Amino acid sequence: MARILAFLYILLPTFTYAQNYPYFDSVYVNDYANIIDEQTEKRLTDQLTALRQDHDVEATVLTIGSRKTYGDSPSLEYFATGLFNEWGIGNSERNDGILILVIRDDREMRVELGSGYGSGFNRAAKETIENYFLPSFRNDKYAQGIERGTTEIIRRIALPFAQGRPEPADSEVSAKSTGRIAIFTAMIGFVLFAIRRKIGDLLIRFRKCPNCGRNGLRRKRETLFSATSTTSGQGKSTTTCDYCDYYKTDTYIIPRRSSSSTSSSGGFGGGSSSGGGASGRW
Repeated sequence: MARILAFLYILLPTFTYAQNYPYFDSVYVNDYANIIDEQTEKRLTDQLTALRQDHDVEATVLTIGSRKTYGDSPSLEYFATGLFNEWGIGNSERNDGILILVIRDDREMRVELGSGYGSGFNRAAKETIENYFLPSFRNDKYAQGIERGTTEIIRRIALPFAQGRPEPADSEVSAKSTGRIAIFTAMIGFVLFAIRRKIGDLLIRFRKCPNCGRNGLRRKRETLFSATSTTSGQGKSTTTCDYCDYYKTDTYIIPRRSSSSTSSSGGFGGGSSSGGGASGRW
């Protein structure tokens, strides 16, 4: 396992890969998909504020429209872990943060747990997703599902961990092994996705030129101006032919970069995740 991971780390720099994450305006609720009504958002905020003030546990709810808005991502799990670590959710020593991520248009969600939680909590997260979040989501009652699910996540995961209670019983796979498997899976997904994109640009040479009909197309990508924390950037893709004067350009948006330090609601505690938690789709 260690040798494989080492090989992947060496291999990664050879690929071009762009991943951005949304910034946060609040450390409690960021409803960028506009699926939570004002009253529900206030109740969620009050609940998460109490959890933080009374038990020193950072849990946050984020809704977005689609992962595609923030660049390329090989999987929901990879995106959620990267976002969690970008924001630094949870205490930096206990790693007890919780991210509840709901992606409306992709019809998927994830509860990402800090690396301090054992594997038994992964099962609790999965059961909560299936029994509290998804039933409401399937009826387009997103606010209801998020509120019910968040309440249950606090009850079954955040509070027991904060109070030092034993974690829920799980399979024989240890938390350490689960973390390693999650990291390995994410790395594999990352490499395969990067390879696929790289190959996609290379394989264009085998497509027929729409002008002369010969196989000799080339594609080049470049950044016109970089994204910042407040504005999106722009890139350009140029396709040319080796055998004629065919020339085509396309522009694409580079999502603005995360800027957690600009949040008016303070920040998170620097916690991290190694990929624990659970996902669901509807």
